[in-house]
Amino acid sequence: MPSVSNVLLVATGLIVVRWAGQGILNQLNRRNVLKHAGWVPAAFRGQIDDATYAKSVNYTLAKNRLSQVDDAWSAMVLLVVLWSGVLPWAFEFFRNYFGTHAWSGAGFLFVVGVALSIPDLPLEWYQQFRLEERFGFNTTTQRLWWMDRLKGLLIAVLLGYPLLVLILKLVEWTGSSWWLWAWGTVLLFQLVLLVAAPMLILPLFNKFTPLGDGSLRERLLKLGERTGFSAKTIQVMDGSKRSRHSNAFFTGFGRFRKIVLFDTLIAQLSEPELESVLAHEIGHYKKRHIPKMLAWSALSSLGAFYLLSVLARQGWFYEGFGFAPGGAAPALLLFTLLSGAVSFWLTPLGNYWSRKHEYEADAYAAVTMGETVSLSGALRKLTEKNLSNLTPHPVYSAFHYSHPTLEERERAMAKRAVGS
Repeated sequence: MPSVSNVLLVATGLIVVRWAGQGILNQLNRRNVLKHAGWVPAAFRGQIDDATYAKSVNYTLAKNRLSQVDDAWSAMVLLVVLWSGVLPWAFEFFRNYFGTHAWSGAGFLFVVGVALSIPDLPLEWYQQFRLEERFGFNTTTQRLWWMDRLKGLLIAVLLGYPLLVLILKLVEWTGSSWWLWAWGTVLLFQLVLLVAAPMLILPLFNKFTPLGDGSLRERLLKLGERTGFSAKTIQVMDGSKRSRHSNAFFTGFGRFRKIVLFDTLIAQLSEPELESVLAHEIGHYKKRHIPKMLAWSALSSLGAFYLLSVLARQGWFYEGFGFAPGGAAPALLLFTLLSGAVSFWLTPLGNYWSRKHEYEADAYAAVTMGETVSLSGALRKLTEKNLSNLTPHPVYSAFHYSHPTLEERERAMAKRAVGS
């Protein structure tokens, strides 16, 4: 049986190795960016000017430096929390003052989660009001930024805390099969949230207005008819009140489905380019990428709950971090805190699958539009406006890019056009 010191040392090793791995990735990416910093890549000359490219390089390097600080800070905070003994102390405090029932255990988990998010606030604030401000992206105010976090906390209280209580109750009610019941409950919660969030949660943060009558609305509605993608409405989201970054997406299921365009996206792209972006999003729907990703998420969480149930039966797992054996709350907390150090190394697999979906959605958009010029133009404009990194290191990209780079997407579209 592992000794107490060995358990904590292994956990420390996992955290440190993960931090070191991320540091190596950051350095690889930095060197690759600097290697190409003197000139615009040949594929984009004439589309992106020297000044914009230089700005994108500086933006990438600035984010890289902040990421290194953030990774080191997060690792240090986690190690201090694990080694200080504050977690078992806090757990005993809750048990002594609030009892041993599920409400107390959930309160412990919730308070620890909130407390661990506080050290991240200074860096999040710096990113928004210093880094993003410096490169012209920030449009939010101090008041709005803090209100977003307050709203997020209230939503967590109303939804997250009861969910934690229910999971701990299931441990009491269902015995050794609790992990299956907990998994099913979390899965059902996620599915309900997918339907409810666009109607109840997103409007708390942004204003959604129907796309006004005009040629763009007619064009997008005809695209929906042509592809058999019916949506309840096309809405515009006021993303510009927080950032100049842009996006488009659709939410909900069935008759609750809505197409959402950022107002910044409408301002940046032409109508054919906007149509091609929406055709790409419809491609995700037609290729059933969302159900596939949901199924993958469900299987992953099933495996995670099973592993958690195994660890929850091991006395050394509790004792290694200063807890008395038994009780689902400490096991759930420790598993959540440590899982990222392991799952980090699996992110290339998920990103590979995600990029495969992006290629498929691009191909669908090209067929639907009958050409690739519009989508390519949209991607180039978005890359330029968002100061995206045009030369990420391939290994860094594997870990951090869920979408292919612009050059990779254009190469795939060109290859497909030649093949057809």
